[in-house]
Amino acid sequence: MMQKDLALFDFDGTITKKDSFIELIKYYKGTRSFYTGLILLSPFLLLYKAGIIKNWRTKELVFTYFFKNEPLEIFKNRCKEFCLNVIPTLIKPSASEAIENHIKNGDRVVIISASFEDVLTNWCELMQIDLIGTRITVKKGLITGKIEGKNCYGDEKVKRLKEAIDIRQFSEIYAYGDSIGDLPLLKLADHSFYRYF
Repeated sequence: MMQKDLALFDFDGTITKKDSFIELIKYYKGTRSFYTGLILLSPFLLLYKAGIIKNWRTKELVFTYFFKNEPLEIFKNRCKEFCLNVIPTLIKPSASEAIENHIKNGDRVVIISASFEDVLTNWCELMQIDLIGTRITVKKGLITGKIEGKNCYGDEKVKRLKEAIDIRQFSEIYAYGDSIGDLPLLKLADHSFYRYF
C-alpha cells in the first residue's frame, strides 16, 4: 500500500544559515580554541580547497583534532545542549515552514545529512522526524575521531536512504539540497529543490 509522500532534507546550508559542525565546535570548545585549531589545521584545509584532500578526510582531520578521546556520553550530552540552545537559531524560517507543511500533510520527513548523527539526533527527535547521517567510531566509550563507514555525502546519501527506507512505498519523493553532495539525492526525487530556501 502506497504511503503519502517522502520529504528528504539536507541539513547544513539547506535548512540552516550556518554550518552546524562549525557552530558545534565553537559552542563546545570556545571561539578562541576554534580559531586556534583552524590555524593549526590550515595546511590541510588549503589542500582540501585545492581538491587534493577529499571531503571526508578533511572532516575526519578536523573531528579528530577537536574531539579525539572525548567520552561519548559527555559528547552526547553537550550535543543535546547544542540542539536545544543553538540549532533553533540556525534554522531558516522558510525551511522550518516547509518541514512543518510536510508533517501536516502526513508525509514522512527525513533529514539526510553529512553531519554527525549524534549532533542532530535530539533536534530531530524534538521535531519528530527521522535522521540519516554520518556516524562516528567509538572505542571503549571514547571517540576515536574516525568516521564509521562512509561519510553520508553524495552517492552515499542515496545508498544509506535505500538501506533504511523502502522508497517504493511512497507516492512522491521531494528532496531539498544546496550542494554538489546533494545532487544524487535530488536526482532520485520526483520533485527537487536546489538552494530553495
